[in-house]
Amino acid sequence: MQMPDLSTYFPVTDPTWIFFLVLSIILFAPILLGKLKIPHIVGMILAGVLIGPYGLHVLDKDSSFELFGNVGLYYIMFLASLEMDMQHMKRIRWQALTLGLAAFVFPLTMGVVSNVFLLKYSLVTSVLLASMYASHTLIAYPIVIRYGVSRNRSVSIAVGGTIVTDTLTLLVLAFISGMFREEVHGGWFGVVLLLKVILLSLFIVYSFPRIARWFFRRYNDPVIQFIFVLAMVFLSAGLMELIGMEGILGAFLAGLVLNRLIPHSAPLMHHLEFVGNALFIPYFLIGVGMIIDLRVLFGSGEALKVAAVMITMALAGKWIASWVTQKAFKMSVLERELMFGLSNAQAAATLAAVLVGYNIILPSGERLLNEDVLNGTILLILVTCVVSSLITDVAARRLALQDGNINESRPLDEESALIALAYPDTVDDLVNMALLMRKDKSDAPMSAINVVLDNDDKAREKGMKLLEAASAVASAANVQMQTKVRLATNLANGIIHSMKENDYSELVVGLHMQNSPSESFFGPVLISLLNRLNRQITMIRCTVPVNTIRRIHVAVPAKAQFEAGFYHWVERVARLAVGLGCRIIYHAHPDTIRILQRYLETYHASIRAEYVQTDGGNELKRISREVREDHMLVVVLARRGSISFRPSFDHIPRQIKKYYMNTGLMLIFPDVYAEAATKDVSVNEPLTTDLRYEAAKEWYKNWLSRSNGKEESQ
Repeated sequence: MQMPDLSTYFPVTDPTWIFFLVLSIILFAPILLGKLKIPHIVGMILAGVLIGPYGLHVLDKDSSFELFGNVGLYYIMFLASLEMDMQHMKRIRWQALTLGLAAFVFPLTMGVVSNVFLLKYSLVTSVLLASMYASHTLIAYPIVIRYGVSRNRSVSIAVGGTIVTDTLTLLVLAFISGMFREEVHGGWFGVVLLLKVILLSLFIVYSFPRIARWFFRRYNDPVIQFIFVLAMVFLSAGLMELIGMEGILGAFLAGLVLNRLIPHSAPLMHHLEFVGNALFIPYFLIGVGMIIDLRVLFGSGEALKVAAVMITMALAGKWIASWVTQKAFKMSVLERELMFGLSNAQAAATLAAVLVGYNIILPSGERLLNEDVLNGTILLILVTCVVSSLITDVAARRLALQDGNINESRPLDEESALIALAYPDTVDDLVNMALLMRKDKSDAPMSAINVVLDNDDKAREKGMKLLEAASAVASAANVQMQTKVRLATNLANGIIHSMKENDYSELVVGLHMQNSPSESFFGPVLISLLNRLNRQITMIRCTVPVNTIRRIHVAVPAKAQFEAGFYHWVERVARLAVGLGCRIIYHAHPDTIRILQRYLETYHASIRAEYVQTDGGNELKRISREVREDHMLVVVLARRGSISFRPSFDHIPRQIKKYYMNTGLMLIFPDVYAEAATKDVSVNEPLTTDLRYEAAKEWYKNWLSRSNGKEESQ
């Protein structure tokens, strides 16, 4: 019996089977190679080598790989800038600039010298080839996301340095390619290109956030928002290509300008990460592997010589740049390893440069970059991607263990909030606000409740739908939510019993909507909750989508620092400001401001906080002149009998109705529960001394000195 000729079936050309094979690789490559301790990214590249035209030739590198490969490349750059802590980035901008310049200058200088004297290339060829050593692609960035260290300063420095290095590299590439075009702007080509990049960047920075904010306010559908963000990314990338630059610069810039509008814990962020990491980025990595021809490399001694020089100069230059940055800013060896791991992978700009140089025909008929360089580039990409992935994987894991960011060393999360839901139009806002105020990387599930009367079946069915909607919002942010429809004879009783039975630390509710002018501002249910619960109660009213809030004003009463729940609400509001990436302004007494400043500098150093000194009284009328429609006002109140309570609180509902009817609002009644003050709300370690006791001691000393001064004057 004659065996069938398998060559007739390969390469696979049917689109259905092509997609199935790619999905199978994305599924099984990490599983199989993970057992060999090989990073997933390297596995994808090796799988591309195996099935590509120069391997078993199961698949051709067709237009689908070109399309999805471009999407994946842009996605890597977009996610890298979207994940950045922009306030942290501002503080480390000099470190990022140092790494970026060093990672460009050292490989470029070493490369030009080696190319001229070792490989005997011309100066123009040597500069273009050396610029390839200088560029790098954040191939290993998904690794730092997986280990939860994407906001570490060394990662931010590497990401910031990437855009500096790649921008300079792409400018060199565009300038050299422009030299060989028929129609350029004379000797001013480089200046014109730089001006175009600056003008386009200013246009993107100015217009994109305004367009996105307008869009997010009007369209809440997650699918529409997802498509809109992708459209903005590719518009930015396309505009960059239109002026002669590579699209990766535009994708990175789009991530920077949309950063504040897409909170890190928001469902939209998780949608973007999920689709990119599950499909587009693996497609790109497989496509990179498919262009590697190992037979040509090892069949030519000159190609191996070129590849050896390229690999040595690229790795050595990047290591020196990381070493210089580490020494200049007194960073740890582990941080240097992570910067080196992230900054030495060659792919995007390297491929662009070699293809541009390969396609430029000199007057002599030779190519600017010959086939030896083209083949050497393939080996450069393979080696640097493997080295980058291995070093980043080891360094990121060690850093995660050191910082306590993975399960082996993370303490249990003790805080728990209950969200009480009553109206369909408040579900998204309440859950999103609770997500932003939640402890980062907490494994504790969120909880939501809807209370209905015993004999109201329709209300019970409505409550089930509310809770299903809330669960969907939480699930989109990769957070588990426990829900319950509670039957009770009284709405307040149902909430209170749930709070006490499960020992929740906080209650989040929507602000009561008045049905008549004579009705109480808070409503009978909330008044009952305030009288019978001693845990923190947070009332929220959103007038714009949560992610479009641009500023938070916090009105703090005098002596608020003496309340048991002071640090509880301070931590929640700080997380909200950090998550939204917006500015926060505290209006408080000088004594309270000192405590707030010390706490925020200790645990939220990246927060953009301002402080306005007041006498600690009712400042709502004055603050109303500073509040805009996309701002949120947070009013910290107190229950009767509390240290910070004052009679003027009774006038606050009337002032809110007068000055803030169209403003986002959060009213906080802090804990009066004695043990609440002992709760550890620190990020890394608790304060060595309870700040509340220091505040009390300071107040007592001031009072004593004033008393002594009066006695002496008498």
